[in-house]
Amino acid sequence: MTVFLQTLVAGVLIGGIYSLIGIGMTLIMGVMGIINLAHGQLMMVAMYITLVLFNVLHFDPYISLFVAMPCLFLLGVLIQKFLLNPLMKIESILPENQVLMTVGIGMVLTEIIRFIFSSDYKSVKTPYSSSAFFIGDISFSLPMCIAFGVALIFTGLLFWFLLKTDIGRSIRATAQDKDAATLMGVNTGRITVITFGLGSALVAAAGSLLLPIFYLFPDVGGPFTLKAFVITILGGLGSTVGAIVGGVVLGIAESLGATYIGMGYKEMVGFVIFVLVLVFLPGGLKRLTKI
Repeated sequence: MTVFLQTLVAGVLIGGIYSLIGIGMTLIMGVMGIINLAHGQLMMVAMYITLVLFNVLHFDPYISLFVAMPCLFLLGVLIQKFLLNPLMKIESILPENQVLMTVGIGMVLTEIIRFIFSSDYKSVKTPYSSSAFFIGDISFSLPMCIAFGVALIFTGLLFWFLLKTDIGRSIRATAQDKDAATLMGVNTGRITVITFGLGSALVAAAGSLLLPIFYLFPDVGGPFTLKAFVITILGGLGSTVGAIVGGVVLGIAESLGATYIGMGYKEMVGFVIFVLVLVFLPGGLKRLTKI
């Protein structure tokens, strides 16, 4: 039972950070109607920004996220305004042009980072990187707990922003019905730009939170893009609450797979669940939870 509880705790903690990654993709999906396949690469850029701030200015990674988030917000705005928006205005035989563009953006970002930093594995060692505390027989990793707490705070702030601010209401309106929002006076072009920037900022926060825990290399973004996609499908396309549920489910599934099957199979467990959801519950978990 102790092993099971330890595994469950680890899964919930990493799942909270996964949720932050998934929410960013879900926001972009809900407003723009496309899957951002450069999502993990944007997170990778934020991780390298955090690494540079740590090595050069000795900023703590959890402080650096307040620099990485605005930088990625700006990068996201530029990508949306100058690369994706022009494609959205063009009638073409292949409506997935925007998705293909995000694939290209991800590849370009990866190769730029590889050119600057090489392909070497890098990591950040802080005084608390290996710290843990115990509640009974259950061990809690200190950096994981801090990251989980910060992820909860940002998730709460996001919901406040979406529910209580004019821009947040405009984002929700655009996600629900873009044409109706336009008729009501919402500048949907501006909202899509802000939303892509916001989704990029959220995944940047996740990147800074994960840096003390994961090794960093230029290709780290690809697997996290897949995780974000799985979370988005698990939670139901466009559902921010569903993304939270999907992130936790994926985190727990990976943790259980690593403990009871093997570390090499933990990714497989998450993808098996993903395939089962696509086959038997195509609307995602929100169909069950009514979210």
